[in-house]
Amino acid sequence: MKKQGALLFALIGLIALVLLTGCNQKTSAAAVTVEIFDRGTDGGKTDPTNNKWTAWIKEKILKDENIVVNFVSVPRWTETDSLVNLFAAGTPPDVAYTYSNDNIQSWSDQGGIYDLSPYIDTTLKDLKAFLGPDKALPGKDFIRRNIDESTGKIYSIPAKRMNVALRNIFIRQDWLEILGIPEPKTTQQYYDTLAAFRDNAARLGVSKVVPFTLNGDRVDWAAGNIMGSFINPNLSDKEQWINTVADRNFLIEGYKEGVRFMNKMYNDGLVDRDFPLYGATDADNIIKSGVVGSWSGDWDTIYREPNGIITDLRKTVPAAKVVPVDPMQSSDGITHKGAYDAAGINFFIPSAAKNPDAAMRYLNWLAKYENYHFIQTGPEGITHTIVDGVVKVDASAPSDPAWIMNSNQNIDYTPMMNGLFLETEEASIRALAAGYSWPADVIQYSYNMALTNAKPGLVVKTATPLTVAAPLTQTLVDKAKVIFAQTIIAPANQFDAIYDRLIKDWLDSGAEAIRAERRAKFPN
Repeated sequence: MKKQGALLFALIGLIALVLLTGCNQKTSAAAVTVEIFDRGTDGGKTDPTNNKWTAWIKEKILKDENIVVNFVSVPRWTETDSLVNLFAAGTPPDVAYTYSNDNIQSWSDQGGIYDLSPYIDTTLKDLKAFLGPDKALPGKDFIRRNIDESTGKIYSIPAKRMNVALRNIFIRQDWLEILGIPEPKTTQQYYDTLAAFRDNAARLGVSKVVPFTLNGDRVDWAAGNIMGSFINPNLSDKEQWINTVADRNFLIEGYKEGVRFMNKMYNDGLVDRDFPLYGATDADNIIKSGVVGSWSGDWDTIYREPNGIITDLRKTVPAAKVVPVDPMQSSDGITHKGAYDAAGINFFIPSAAKNPDAAMRYLNWLAKYENYHFIQTGPEGITHTIVDGVVKVDASAPSDPAWIMNSNQNIDYTPMMNGLFLETEEASIRALAAGYSWPADVIQYSYNMALTNAKPGLVVKTATPLTVAAPLTQTLVDKAKVIFAQTIIAPANQFDAIYDRLIKDWLDSGAEAIRAERRAKFPN
């Protein structure tokens, strides 16, 4: 009996130990660090790592998944360099995202990124369901867009874009009305309109006119609709894909003539003389000062708040009006322009993550409707209202300023999506148009114009990954800034010599090697 009693006592003790261990495991939360873009705090924006939204996320993910989340800020406009530095230091966030595909390839080649392929149908099943099928690759799942065809491994997953509208050219409508000029419909009319702005400063009520301004750091973007219109419209998708190097178009047939057109505009006094010195916000500030006649940018850039371009412009010029225009015709008379591919920013889990399972569970948790819907819309009556059955998000000026969204629809907190995702695509688009402090028909007009004759780039899955670009891209991007600056401001009679010399250097600096690999690996 004593032995039996001792055995029973030992058994009870063992059970208690197991139960205690289990309780400790349950209450011991896994910790993950998550990247978040820092877009500054101008206009009432909050600390991206510590605000109402992060508090809600932290509380709910702890309750739902027993995960402790800590956000790590990365400056939005230097995100590539910042992530490179974090990787070099061995301290990247457990959940990270970037627009640099080449860096992702480089890090995965070095064993720096976790392979997600074994977890697509299990840990990441809700994320897979949210992303759905890949419309650019029929029969494929969007979550597998970035798969390494030779190994089956998946090192990154792209965000899904709700809308693929890209850019518009904008113009001062009030200036058109003062001068009695109609909105330009052709390339020549656009040029002539800018010349009319240049020659009529007094009538326009300004001491000087800047007919067109742009961000010198991203000329390829800020003048993209202008220069891109000169690309040969009959060029095959294959040739465009092969010759698109470092996301720049220098090697595509016809693009040189687009840069030449910018050079002509500059030499004729139609382009801001100081544009090579401008960074991300400098051109915006010049526009807001009231002296600029036209510019180009994101299709909705002028409507964004806080500190929206039109809003701040009207503080200087109360009667100012701005409209999008679509004048840049290609040689076939069509206003060809780019559109986004449905794949946006890429997110991934570095192999340095201490708890990759928790990082994956966090991503999967974000993909559940109840979670991302609140993050995108917030509390009703504070950050959104329902108007005629349409969700209207007030991201920039909520009734409680502490709930301000630092990015549209809080996309920085939901890396698997770009745009507002509701139950249906129709509801999403209606809510998109309603989510600005401008009439919905104005937003819809700009949205539709950006998509007129627009086409995304070709999506190509090579048998083996493209590897040549990774160590060369940053050098080529830096050199591209020099190419644009020097060729656009060059004397007209020196344009060809300067352009050809700089492009030869660009080719010798790695562009030719990248193009050769793309040509060799293009699927037959």
